[in-house]
Amino acid sequence: MEKNIKPHSFGLKKIDRQLLNKHNSFLVWFTGLSGSGKSTIANGVEQELYKKGVKTYILDGDNIRNGINSDLSFSPEDRTQNIRRIAEVSNLMIDAGIVVLAAFVSPYKKDRDNIRSVVKDVNFVEVYVNASIEECEKRDVKGLYKKARRGEIKNMTGISAPYDAPENPDIEVQTEDESIEKIVQKIVQYITPKLLNKQ
Repeated sequence: MEKNIKPHSFGLKKIDRQLLNKHNSFLVWFTGLSGSGKSTIANGVEQELYKKGVKTYILDGDNIRNGINSDLSFSPEDRTQNIRRIAEVSNLMIDAGIVVLAAFVSPYKKDRDNIRSVVKDVNFVEVYVNASIEECEKRDVKGLYKKARRGEIKNMTGISAPYDAPENPDIEVQTEDESIEKIVQKIVQYITPKLLNKQ
């Protein structure tokens, strides 16, 4: 099958779309435990970028797991497949000239390394949204931790499945110690030069 696949050479390239949008395109990947604040922060960053005229799109568990990845479970193998597909979708969006904000637990280092290799290191910003398991359980926004403690959810990251915390993230934020507003500004400040540097 692969020998029959030949990419078409289209007239417009990523650089053309970036020039039209007047900004660079890349992936900002938010990783952290469930309830750490990933989607809330991504939403805040998107709103700030919108004010600057930056074209963005947020990918998170709700719009991915209900659609393209609705066939996947939360087994380690399916988690890896989930992240692999998101990496490929993000890569297409980067090519389209969009700044992608992806908020996923993404517990395995090897999967996050794979994202970086798919989109290329220069297009990847890793944000570690750090909050203790105790704090995340206290928040329990979706009631997942209670269900996991009762044995209703298997492979719950932080409870019955591991989380490989990033060792050298581009940005690390502590949602127990910093306000969402300060965290959003910190991230926007970090990525602003990246928006302006054409590749």
